[in-house]
Amino acid sequence: MPDPDELARILRVLSVGTRVRIIQLLKGRALCVNALAARLDVTQGAVSQHLRILRDSGWVTAEKRGYFVHYRLNPDALAHCRALVEELLQVPDAPGCSPAGGVSKSVPEKNVAERSEPCAKKPKAARGRKN
Repeated sequence: MPDPDELARILRVLSVGTRVRIIQLLKGRALCVNALAARLDVTQGAVSQHLRILRDSGWVTAEKRGYFVHYRLNPDALAHCRALVEELLQVPDAPGCSPAGGVSKSVPEKNVAERSEPCAKKPKAARGRKN
């Protein structure tokens, strides 16, 4: 299973539409802040703030060319994100929890003999507490 905190950090970076659009625009090419601002129809300051977050999180790299800084995607960060999300979305082969100890519907036919833990069992009372 991927590290939940790491995945949450990645998803937090991608939770803003402008950053996702910046990533889309940087696919296959490097662009400067002015070019990104014009294509996104936002201020250069807003683009710079989003690029700082993307750069700090490793999504983009910066390269100074004369007076301008050009940004490009970091392919290693993309591959790492893809691997984490794919791992998160994999369907397990293990049986799931189901009411009264029955077999979960997610259990493949070959594993029907396996039983899951029943959800209907009452949890044990905590020490010092009365039911």
